[in-house]
Amino acid sequence: MKKRTAFIGAILSLIPFGQPLLIKTGVVLSTTSFMISLPEKVNAESAYFYFNSAIEKGKRGDYYGAISDYTKVIEINPNNGSAYFNRGWNKQKLKDYYGAISDYTNAIDIDPKDLDAYINRGVSKRNVKDYNGAISDYTKAIEIDPNNDDAYYNRGISKEKLNDYYGAISDYTKAIEIRPAADAYLNRGIIKETIIGDQEGACADWRKSISLGLEDAAKWIRDRC
Repeated sequence: MKKRTAFIGAILSLIPFGQPLLIKTGVVLSTTSFMISLPEKVNAESAYFYFNSAIEKGKRGDYYGAISDYTKVIEINPNNGSAYFNRGWNKQKLKDYYGAISDYTNAIDIDPKDLDAYINRGVSKRNVKDYNGAISDYTKAIEIDPNNDDAYYNRGISKEKLNDYYGAISDYTKAIEIRPAADAYLNRGIIKETIIGDQEGACADWRKSISLGLEDAAKWIRDRC
């Protein structure tokens, strides 16, 4: 029994992880700039400058520089949820998951329906092994958008970590219904074969994964089917 448990753990460690979503573009500025004072207008223009500078730095992989610029945006406008979100994204790239969680939480406080912030915060929580917290965030994202396949897919990964394999299969299935994706088929197939012994179902999922462009699934077909 212990040997099989170790084997299953090794297999599941190969499952692809969901990735953080794309960064937000555009900075929130006043649409009535002609009514604000000169210092306020200068601040708004400065926020715009730092925000776009941060985006470019993040694209180049200068995550520290991007974080510095988003911090300046936040100093100018503490209610800029996109700046918190994007700073969290850059912290996530640097594996500063607790810092990212803090920034996503601030973004959510500003906009409680920030779908992307819930999903990205869930990814960071999963990376610090707070699987229940991650599931809670993905569930909230699904409440906001019941057709968000990323939320179902990522929730499935966290359920696997808590050994809720049937729950994970259900989430992968829902994600596939919304948008057929190679990773979801691969993951669902691995659980079917290694956990519940559904060899035929697993092979069908892996073949579908290959048809969607994930060549890594070929080794599962070769070794298991």
